[in-house]
Amino acid sequence: MPTRFAVACDEEQAQAVSRLAHRYGITEEEVVKQLIDLGLESLEEEAQ
Repeated sequence: MPTRFAVACDEEQAQAVSRLAHRYGITEEEVVKQLIDLGLESLEEEAQ
């Protein structure tokens, strides 16, 4: 079962998430999930 997290964003970050969601026709939740995935992948690559 997935774990839920709450994320607090400042206004600029929230607007950027909303713009990405609108641009790609996805939800803000999906944008945040993808950004987290990309960040975690980047950290894994740096660790190698």
